Amino acid sequence: MTRADELLGGTGIRGATRRGRESPLPTRPVRPGAPTPLGARFRTGPDGVAGTNFALWAGGAEAVELCLFDEQGRETRCPLTELTHEIWHGFVPGVEPGQRYGYRVDGRWDPWTGARWNPAKLLLDPYARAVDGDYGIYGRAAEVYGHMRDWPEQHVADTVRDDRDSAPFVPKGIVVHDDGPDEWAEDRRPKTPWADSVIYELHVKGFTKRHPGIPEELRGTYAGLGHPAAVDHLVRLGVTAVELLPVHQFAHEDHLLKRDLRNYWGYNSIGYFAPHAGYAAGATTGAQVGEFKDMVRSLHDAGIEVILDVVYNHTAEAGELGPTLSLRGIDNRGYYRLQGDPRRYADYTGCGNTLHVVQPHVLRLITDSLRYWVTEMGVDGFRFDLAAALARSFHDVDMLSPFLAVIAQDPVLRRVKLIAEPWDVGSGGYQVGSFPPLWTEWNDRYRGAVRDFWRGALPDVRDLGYRLSGSSDLYAWGGRRPYASVNFITAHDGFTLRDLVSYERKHNEANGEGNRDGTDDNRAWNCGVEGESDDERIQALRRRQLRNLLTTLLLSTGVPMLVAGDELGRTQGGNNNAYCQDNETSWVDWALLEQPGWKALFELTSRLIRLRHEHPVLRRRSFFSGRAHSADGLRDLAWFTAHGAEMTERDWYAPAATLGMYLSGRDIPGRDARGAPVTDDSFLVVLHAGDRPVSFTLPGPPWATAYELVLDTNSEDQAGAPGTLHEAGTVVTVPARCVLLYRVAD
Repeated sequence: MTRADELLGGTGIRGATRRGRESPLPTRPVRPGAPTPLGARFRTGPDGVAGTNFALWAGGAEAVELCLFDEQGRETRCPLTELTHEIWHGFVPGVEPGQRYGYRVDGRWDPWTGARWNPAKLLLDPYARAVDGDYGIYGRAAEVYGHMRDWPEQHVADTVRDDRDSAPFVPKGIVVHDDGPDEWAEDRRPKTPWADSVIYELHVKGFTKRHPGIPEELRGTYAGLGHPAAVDHLVRLGVTAVELLPVHQFAHEDHLLKRDLRNYWGYNSIGYFAPHAGYAAGATTGAQVGEFKDMVRSLHDAGIEVILDVVYNHTAEAGELGPTLSLRGIDNRGYYRLQGDPRRYADYTGCGNTLHVVQPHVLRLITDSLRYWVTEMGVDGFRFDLAAALARSFHDVDMLSPFLAVIAQDPVLRRVKLIAEPWDVGSGGYQVGSFPPLWTEWNDRYRGAVRDFWRGALPDVRDLGYRLSGSSDLYAWGGRRPYASVNFITAHDGFTLRDLVSYERKHNEANGEGNRDGTDDNRAWNCGVEGESDDERIQALRRRQLRNLLTTLLLSTGVPMLVAGDELGRTQGGNNNAYCQDNETSWVDWALLEQPGWKALFELTSRLIRLRHEHPVLRRRSFFSGRAHSADGLRDLAWFTAHGAEMTERDWYAPAATLGMYLSGRDIPGRDARGAPVTDDSFLVVLHAGDRPVSFTLPGPPWATAYELVLDTNSEDQAGAPGTLHEAGTVVTVPARCVLLYRVAD
């Protein structure tokens, strides 16, 4: 017998079980019920009595108890004795919406083989539609761990079972009304084509928490995001979709709670069907479901789609030393990828575990969740965090993996917007450009090239040319289109746009990790001073760089993605990993709109988005060919040096700070909704990243006979010299670090 066995009365014995566990708690009779659908579904029984059917997949378990809790937290247990294809199920008469519940699952305790059943731990139903409570309130309790968290010999702590009851310390699932598909939402979906999309990444709480136009009691909530004041900003800006940082129920990591911090971003999911309770304005006993739907309706009414950032690659249960909250206690070996040593988890995510998506029941959990959010909650698409982890078959990333195959043939999911973060932290995990045609991808090569160009770090302009024109080198295969590239310069992870031009080094001390967290590869330029500066010249240069970056993004072919607050100069004080900063560091500061310089930045961003919506040449559905389409030799895309000459092969390899890009609107592939050819104005974009002005010769025929200046980022007021005409061949002076946009005035 081991030391653990002696101290815990045998609970550490390899292979021990909990058969015949006695409970003094009251029980309720349970009818057989049905094994489908999974989860808790309120309905009328065969005898006309209303109640709820409960169904839980728990492969390998020896017993399952449904646990019901009243308002005082008193527990009633309902043994589920019916077992169909590894699904434990039962119908409980009298259980109505609003009922709080969880499960206790019994089986072998044998961590050496990956078996970690522990009926002392109350488990959240993976299919729970709503959750009452917040793991941040209870997460510090050692009782939520299936093993002895504080065992003195930490290298074996995960093998020593903790038999203390976790029910008082964990949130509970909530039975909700099953309204079925929201047909109103389906009829009113904006259904914006990919090529016409402009995505705006935002955090429900961070976007609304400080907004002065939103009633105080609604700030930080779904209701706040659906409020007219919030929607009005999105409409004035002109974005077509919001991409919400995770809104699935999530938990807070123990190491954050110990430092009095909380997980702000939410990439620590534990409930894939439940809107995060912390973002509900009203009571969390199921009301958050209706509140979320109302938010979606408000956004749809304004023509704005809702995309969810979803985290199906791992859960909040972390590695073998993590808490037992749900899947680990239901069937650890069935839900998670384990190593050759089954005590350990395969970790392709950097978060301690990886869901075993190859398993049919895990794949079912994910696809059931996705369909639920589309058909019943009204969302329009998903951005998949660390999508390469989901595309792994057994070890390697496989673009014919079960996950991608199921998505491709699903009649609901294949018609919504699907965005991959095309990498994970495992070997071979970087897969930019590799996802199949149904998918779009976050294009971090775009981010790197644009950042490097404007900080003067590109060795030549070859990569920039590809990124500006839709990244055909990555996506022109298998029927993919330019909108397969989601172009971005900033995201939630990393510097804000303002910080990108104000800091070169991360300043993450507030995270409590000794400034070791977050990337050191920022590709940033602080304009000569680290951090905020009172020097008006530095401030002006930084605002000009912001204009350059936003203009580049919104004139590039592909789907642009903005981050909430970048359009008005939001700063995080140089923190490039603010995942645990649920405070004013991360919340949008709406007072910036009252400052002339930042208000002008918002107006420029809105103007650029409007320009994009008005001109199909800026949102092409097909890649440029670079070939002449008429006898005069005019091509749909051409590149020019500062001398007004077309670039040669040699020019692409030479160091350069200036690039001219000509976009022809004469022969745009495709037809409009009426079947007519698509034509548009033609434009010349001049990008100059040098620190001195440069002379640029405007190209002559066949490209143009005259040009009209549309935008000049050197001007704080954005207008530059609107309407100014220049004859072709004119030598214009391009100010240092500037973008000029000309419309061909033939």
